[in-house]
Amino acid sequence: MPCYHIVLMKLKPSITPSQITAWSTKGAVMVGQIPGLLKWNSGPPLEITKHRTQGFDYGLVAVLEKAGDVQVYAEHPAHKEVQVLRLALCTETIAYDVEIE
Repeated sequence: MPCYHIVLMKLKPSITPSQITAWSTKGAVMVGQIPGLLKWNSGPPLEITKHRTQGFDYGLVAVLEKAGDVQVYAEHPAHKEVQVLRLALCTETIAYDVEIE
């Protein structure tokens, strides 16, 4: 059953669009490098629901083949590089993993 790894981020005020693009591009390249990672996409919230985001102004969704792949993803060197970049961009993050048929 597919597992969705969802991360919401509060960006630092000084972050530039080019920094976000560099991080997002590096994240998308993980597909094909990390076993079990099927898709990886990121972006800002929709304007129509932005008022409900509680200050989280960017997010990502990674789709993994199965729940066990979350640990493989988390420990993979490519993910650790992307994680270091994400930590430099954010003041706060929250992650949520869920299986959905």
